[in-house]
Amino acid sequence: MFKTRVTELLGIEYPIIAGGMLWVSRAELAAAVSEAGGLGIITSANFTSGEELRQEVRKAKSLTSKPIGVNISLFPATRPLPNEEFVKVVVGEKVAAVETSGVRTPDEFIAPLRQAGVKIVHKCAAVRHAARAERIGADAVVVVGFENGGALGMDDIPTMVLVPATVQAVKIPVLAGGGIADGRGLAAALALGAEGVVMGTRFIAVKESPAHPTFKEWMLRAKETDLAVVERSIGLTHRSLKNKATERLLEMEARGASLDEVLTVTRGENYRRTIIDGELDAGMAYCGLNVGIIHDIPTAKELIERMVSEARVVASRLNAMVGR
Repeated sequence: MFKTRVTELLGIEYPIIAGGMLWVSRAELAAAVSEAGGLGIITSANFTSGEELRQEVRKAKSLTSKPIGVNISLFPATRPLPNEEFVKVVVGEKVAAVETSGVRTPDEFIAPLRQAGVKIVHKCAAVRHAARAERIGADAVVVVGFENGGALGMDDIPTMVLVPATVQAVKIPVLAGGGIADGRGLAAALALGAEGVVMGTRFIAVKESPAHPTFKEWMLRAKETDLAVVERSIGLTHRSLKNKATERLLEMEARGASLDEVLTVTRGENYRRTIIDGELDAGMAYCGLNVGIIHDIPTAKELIERMVSEARVVASRLNAMVGR
């Protein structure tokens, strides 16, 4: 076991979380990660009602008795998200933790979640946002650096700098995200002062992920130079593998396209067609820079066990160096 404040807070064996991803973070993947000793997360934005989320949570619980989490998105959406319903489901189903993510902090959800004993982990991309999350009552924060595949924030601060800066600024546990794909990344995050890691891209390429096999194979072929930063013009910067949709979007942004125009390309349905249906040019293909160091498709259990083993090897090597 790796014992940190994060493992104690969440009741998990290893400080490894599969961050919430649209379309990908479903019951099977969440349960597999949790069963392997990490924390799997179901993304509530996959669903249109609280009842749909409830059924997905129960499905995950039928696959593992270990803690699971639910992501609640605070990002602007093309359709209203029934987040109040989702919070009620989280409380009613005794979900262990909520990962909130978005352009604002989860102020309105803190009280009901804390009252129910649900742990609140807020994911953001800036020290100032982590500090605000601590002030309003979050139990832990995730900071994602510029290497990330999901929302990058607008400051372009890499993980190597963002993590220690956040650790210095807050007292609650910090988890690192962005660019982490293996045990070396886990060891590095811990060395920077983080008490766990959150990975998205790496968990797309596991057997339990619902991503299309064609998409997964594309990831294995991709290099760290095969990605582009998109959506900066609308203040929601993301990173995507380069495809025809990405090229079209970058052209639109360069000429100052309106938000409505941009959304015709970036809407979630197009992303679903790309990642779930395998139509590789249909929409965005969100991935982090760490896609360049992903070379296989293990099970979630194989990945987590390998990461822990690799991190221990790194720790032993460093200890040997220090001892010289």
